[in-house]
Amino acid sequence: MGRARKSKASKRDKYASFGDMGDEADEDADLPKDEAGRRKIKRQYGELLGIRIEKLRGRILNRERINKTIEGIYFICASCLKVCHSLDDGLSEDPANQNNLCGACAKAQAAANSAAAAAAVKESGGPSRRPARSTRKRAAAS
Repeated sequence: MGRARKSKASKRDKYASFGDMGDEADEDADLPKDEAGRRKIKRQYGELLGIRIEKLRGRILNRERINKTIEGIYFICASCLKVCHSLDDGLSEDPANQNNLCGACAKAQAAANSAAAAAAVKESGGPSRRPARSTRKRAAAS
C-alpha cells in the first residue's frame, strides 16, 4: 500500500510564524549580542505569560548567573507591568518579592514620595524655628 504525499504548502504554513521574527531581529541587529539575547527572552516571557502578567506583577521570574560575580534577574515591574532585566532596566528589589520595580519606575516613585512629603510639610506649616538663644553671658553694665 502506498503512502499519501504531503503537500509542500503545508510545510510552509507550518513555519510561517518564523518570518515575523525577522523584523524583531533587524531591530536588535545594532545591539551587542548579549543585550539582543536578553531582549528576545523578555519578548518570549511577555508572549508566554500573556494575561498572567497582571497576576505576577512585581515578581521575579528567573535568576541567571552571567559570570561568577554578576547575577542577572528577569522580573515583572510592579508599576509598568513590563518584563524587565536587572542589567538593562535596573532593579529596585523588594525583600518580600511582591513589589519589585524597574529603575525608571523606582525613580518616579521616589520623586512622587519626596514631592508628597514636601507637600505635607508645607501644609502643616513647615518646621517650626525658634530664634536661637545666645549662650554667651551678657556683660554687666557698670
